[in-house]
Amino acid sequence: MRIRKNAFTTGLVFLFLTLQLIAQPVSLPRSTPEAEGVSSKGIIDFLDAVSSTKHEMHSIMILRHGKVIAEGWWSPYRPELKHTLYSLSKSFTSTAVGLAVAEKRITLNDKVISFFPDKLPAPITPFLSDLKIKDLISMTAGQSPDPTGPVIVTNDWVRSFLATPVLNKPGAVFLYNSVATYMLSAIVQKVTGQKIIDYLTPRLFKPLGIQGMDWETDPSGINVGGWGLRIKTEDIARFAQLYLQKGKWNDQQILPQEWVEEATTFKIDNAPRIAQSTKDSSDWMQGYCYQFWRSRHNSYRGDGAFGQFALILPEQDAVIVITSETPDMQGELNLVWQYLLPAMEVDQSTLNTNDAAILKKRLTLLKLPLPAKPDSVFKVPSVSGKSFKIEPNEKNIERISFGATGDVIKLTLKTNSNSYILNFGNGRWVQGKTTLLGPSLVAAAKGHFEGLPPSQITGTYRWKGPKTLEMHLRYIDSPHTQIMTFYFDQNKLSVDMLDSFRAPDTKITLKGEPGK
Repeated sequence: MRIRKNAFTTGLVFLFLTLQLIAQPVSLPRSTPEAEGVSSKGIIDFLDAVSSTKHEMHSIMILRHGKVIAEGWWSPYRPELKHTLYSLSKSFTSTAVGLAVAEKRITLNDKVISFFPDKLPAPITPFLSDLKIKDLISMTAGQSPDPTGPVIVTNDWVRSFLATPVLNKPGAVFLYNSVATYMLSAIVQKVTGQKIIDYLTPRLFKPLGIQGMDWETDPSGINVGGWGLRIKTEDIARFAQLYLQKGKWNDQQILPQEWVEEATTFKIDNAPRIAQSTKDSSDWMQGYCYQFWRSRHNSYRGDGAFGQFALILPEQDAVIVITSETPDMQGELNLVWQYLLPAMEVDQSTLNTNDAAILKKRLTLLKLPLPAKPDSVFKVPSVSGKSFKIEPNEKNIERISFGATGDVIKLTLKTNSNSYILNFGNGRWVQGKTTLLGPSLVAAAKGHFEGLPPSQITGTYRWKGPKTLEMHLRYIDSPHTQIMTFYFDQNKLSVDMLDSFRAPDTKITLKGEPGK
């Protein structure tokens, strides 16, 4: 009996370990640039060029022939962190539509109003009646202007979208419309009974080895579709590589090849009145597909605000993934075409394998610059123990308090509903987590952060003068940073709060004085 029991136990352990191994995502294969016919020197030149520009890079991953040949994260960003994709999420929503079409749950010619008979306006206009799924997915819904802003501040996004007038014949005029993508998510959820993140899990995320993803929702619990997906840099690369491989992964066709080709080819001219000479210098005037953009050099991409890119280059058999915060996405792509594309087209006989070691070291040392350390001439006062009652403000902050341990300042922000403790290091980042909502283009959207885990953050500070304290709170699962500047004037406090992607004149100023 003991032998049988031990054998049975051993079998269970083996089965458990096997299942654990199956559950673990397998990393993409690694190689060196030169082994895949790419110049490491060209990639180094790209990094040099980025460092001298206004583009704040967070991560990069380059694949050639299905292998990762270069990867790097600018500290404090790290490989294991998810990153907000903004509109790069749209390409995943398009994929959910493609899978639902393949499963014959929907067709692209289905009328949008057929899915939501209880949410229709009265009367139903002819153009609304004609609106089809293919019009949503090609950004030709016929609404004008883009209704995203007004829709996402309501409690019922579907009803609000359908109530928005359709002024142009569906399918005829391009207009970028993020809630049109949201409607695709709502339709897939309607026909499958699942949020698209759950629908995609066994069909896309699990086969690709993507884990830990999350996606913002609307007040009705529908994934917002047009933005809000958070995954890791390597996960974006897996997704892009799947499209490069025409939907095949590990010898399995997990996405129909026909859909990949349909979704990534030209569908609508998004700049019909622009001169061809201007179009030739723009990656945003090459035409729109099904939630993908056509790009120059016969490439295509999914992209999101501030420089979240999944760039697919079929002719080079390559993928380039970038996460960043940049005010000039075209400028960032220009650097890709100026340095990375030529690096893939060099004379193979000129490649220097010694450059690979130089590049690898360079990639491990990437970091974002810290604010300057305190000037030694400042007589910096202690802020520990100080607390200020704040005048009524739009951020609902009622009290700001300070504590200190060594060179770490603990900032406590008390709102009308919660207290948030944030730690900041002197000349270094201090890691943490918070449920305090961070800077976001869609911060006005109702309920879209509900159910998400706390944000990963890191904080640093510097004294800009004897009475001026600047704190940088970086949300490292997003592209953004909040900069808070505290001005101490005797017993009074003034605080300027500025999001990194906004103009200085948009800062919010809080005022306070000591008090309970």
